[in-house]
Amino acid sequence: MSMQRRERDLIGERAVPQDAYYGIHTLRALENFPITGIPLSAHPELVVALACVKEAAALTHLDAGTLPPTQARAIAEACREIRDGLLHEHFVVDVLQGGAGTSANMNANEVIANRALEILGHARGRYDIIHPNDHVNRAQSTNDVYPTSIKLALHSASNVLLERMTELAGAFEDRGGAFAKTVKLGRTQLQDAVPMTLGQEFDTYALTVRDDAELVRGAAGALREVNLGGTAIGTGLNADPGFGRGVVARLAELSAVAVRPARNRVESTQGIGGFIQLSGALRQFAVRLSKICSDLRLLCSGPHAGLAEIRLPPVQAGSSIMPGKVNPVIPEAVNQVCFDVMGADAAVAAAAQAGQLQLNAFEPLIAHHLLNSANRLAAACSVLAQRCVRGIEANEQRLSGLVEGSVGLVTALSPVIGYHCASELAQRSIETGQGVRQLALEGGLVSSEELDRLLDPWRLAHPEE
Repeated sequence: MSMQRRERDLIGERAVPQDAYYGIHTLRALENFPITGIPLSAHPELVVALACVKEAAALTHLDAGTLPPTQARAIAEACREIRDGLLHEHFVVDVLQGGAGTSANMNANEVIANRALEILGHARGRYDIIHPNDHVNRAQSTNDVYPTSIKLALHSASNVLLERMTELAGAFEDRGGAFAKTVKLGRTQLQDAVPMTLGQEFDTYALTVRDDAELVRGAAGALREVNLGGTAIGTGLNADPGFGRGVVARLAELSAVAVRPARNRVESTQGIGGFIQLSGALRQFAVRLSKICSDLRLLCSGPHAGLAEIRLPPVQAGSSIMPGKVNPVIPEAVNQVCFDVMGADAAVAAAAQAGQLQLNAFEPLIAHHLLNSANRLAAACSVLAQRCVRGIEANEQRLSGLVEGSVGLVTALSPVIGYHCASELAQRSIETGQGVRQLALEGGLVSSEELDRLLDPWRLAHPEE
């Protein structure tokens, strides 16, 4: 049987494993919230952010003389270790929890306090020397620590996502350049339209990703306004004089993120507009990225009974029963990530509107979904770029054949022969299977020279040139 230590809270006394860095508050949270089986450590950005906030607080107290130097320095050192990746396995509370994140904050307070005690040569649990609440949490509340930490974590995750979005946009642009002179048939409502180039199609995908990256960048910027120093509801009760200004400045220095004090800490404590803004940006990107992946799957459909205009790089066998079958598995996987992000946005919206008065109690769910969405989209962008887009090839013969045989070419003749005549010509082409060029020439509607000019594929794809 492992050794234990006794700890007490307002509910009573409990035995805590002696080798645990967490304490009685975390123990009760483990018992109360066996919900998802996903521990807080599954979001390392959030663990690091919590430690960064606690270190900023300890150093601010050290500067102000509101904590004894020995305790303040030990707390700061413990926080630096966590920021370096140590002790994350002791952040064990479930990502979904009641209490507006109190269990997550206390998990951090207890781990930091017990590690700081070790640094000073004391046993874990000696809270008379360094206490989770009185020292690690001094001048703080879950209600300013937790949302500030979420914002820092999401800012970090958003930066990674932006890097991956840039990578994906670059991959599409590379293919756009490679396919710049490859003429193909455009489609509207899945019906033949007018010619364009495959390069134009891929350049469009690149611009879509870059535009959505600007939305994500703007939303990440909004997260830099924090309510740290506001304590329980934003009024700053129990905070030491000057703590609010000092701790935000310290946090900006430690995190290398230009966080700034909230314009109104009461509003910032209850308002979660930044989270909603980021969720909306992630949702928009997911919707549009899913459309791109659906396009890729449609364009590569076949190889004989579909469009078969492009070839995706084969990355694995596609069937356990049909030999030789290769499926568009990378776009399919990314589609599923996008569906998940869209659903997460609905959950975030529900949690956001459920907040009451001076606090939103549902920030644990908001944090969990937004971190998942940002990280999964980042991974999806990288996989799509590296394992799919960069290896896409054009089926040149198929593309040119579809352009030459398409009834959509009649659109270019309409200004010359009139809309009604062009409609009749298109109908005859569909009924007989003869090409538009042949029928127009046989009917004496346009000269051969004029047909060559009007139906030149490159001119059709670049009429302004």
